Amino acid sequence: MAIPPPDAARLAALDQHYRFGLSDAELAEFGPAVAATLGASERVEELYRASAPATPERAWAQPTDNPLGGWYVTTSVPGAADGPLAGRTVALKDNIALAGVPMTNGSASVEGFVPRRDATVAVRLLEAGATITGKAVCEDLCFSGASFTSRPWPVRNPWDTTRVSGGSSSGSGALVASGAVDLALGGDQGGSIRIPSAFCGVVGHKPTHGLVPYTGAFPIEATIDHLGPITRTVSDAALMLGVLAGVDGFDPRQPTTLDPVDYLAALDGPVAGLRVGIVTEGFGRPESDPAVDEAVRDAVEALRGAGLAAEEVSIPWHLDGMAVWNVIATEGAAHQMVDGNAYGMNYPGRYDPELIAHYHRQRRARGAELSKTVKLVGLSGRYTFELAGGSYYAMARNLAYELRAAYDHALNSYDVLVMPTLPYTAPELVDLDAGLDTYLPTALGMIGNCAPFDVSGHPAASVPAGWWAGCRPA
Repeated sequence: MAIPPPDAARLAALDQHYRFGLSDAELAEFGPAVAATLGASERVEELYRASAPATPERAWAQPTDNPLGGWYVTTSVPGAADGPLAGRTVALKDNIALAGVPMTNGSASVEGFVPRRDATVAVRLLEAGATITGKAVCEDLCFSGASFTSRPWPVRNPWDTTRVSGGSSSGSGALVASGAVDLALGGDQGGSIRIPSAFCGVVGHKPTHGLVPYTGAFPIEATIDHLGPITRTVSDAALMLGVLAGVDGFDPRQPTTLDPVDYLAALDGPVAGLRVGIVTEGFGRPESDPAVDEAVRDAVEALRGAGLAAEEVSIPWHLDGMAVWNVIATEGAAHQMVDGNAYGMNYPGRYDPELIAHYHRQRRARGAELSKTVKLVGLSGRYTFELAGGSYYAMARNLAYELRAAYDHALNSYDVLVMPTLPYTAPELVDLDAGLDTYLPTALGMIGNCAPFDVSGHPAASVPAGWWAGCRPA
């Protein structure tokens, strides 16, 4: 497509943006030079279009049986005839590309997009024999830990439909817990695999950063982006992780090599003698429900009964980890997810030009429909970026090494660290027009024990430790 050269007014606006201080005469002189650079962009587009894949034809439908609101669309994409996941059904969080099937990422700003390529994780699930049965609703641009900001509808908790299912992988958690699907994929930047798993009473695992390729999933911020399994059992999570893990060559979040591990076989190893560190700072938080703390401590006692050694360990950095995460997840996400149209620039990974262009247009046309959490990211993150040029983000990324070192120091003495995934049980759903004093705590008030591990990159899992009153399974 021919790119029109900028006129005098557009050049003046660009000059004002960068504070170059060019005179009208200088701008007029630059005009032809700028126009001359556009031929490279036109040629790159021509070359890309010649090699880009065609969008495959895959049948999909709007869900007809969707009592929890967990499905965005349903489909049936069969995998290989055999493999470790043969005969198993799986839902993909709707920030993960399945070629030929709509992807909305819970947001009006992405609505109407149909990807051309499968995400790497989708390819691996199909090669392992799984059947992908649909896309699971997620929160608006995945920036909420509740399940009421999503488009086109909220997701309800399968144990009590007046309550949130958790987010941002809200549909994934609800569909697994309700038995609508065997397995699901979630994404996690601040707890978004573990939160719905905890609220819905299933298993959720955020792998080590870079273990599972993020290629083909809608990013928030590359240094905290994770994908991982949501399942009903730990063994299924291990089985699924074995399928998903490994380098794909397109994701710079990953190391260049990763040795394969049989995670399922590792579950058969002895547990007696394993050392459990009970993280003091994970309990008794201002937002904590004492009954939740008690349930987790009761679970630790069960571990002691199985022959594990458990004792308290203090990690003061765990509390400061939230400040580090907040800067990365606001300033970093404002720069990449919002201003950078999801992908940003400057990393050698596989991009999705069609998604970038679609989201770029839609975000400007329908920005008023974005959730209040996304608007908070944009306002706060852009403000601090303009104020200090990104230096707060730089400080936070440097402090991430200290946060990681604090956890590593504890892990020199303990095999696993234990704390409540969430400080309380699932709250009631709220309306989208709720005031910020209700909206923000409902959407983000539960992430304190989750988000620091997205910054540090450590693996983290949520497993059920109890049931809240009225929601015990029959």
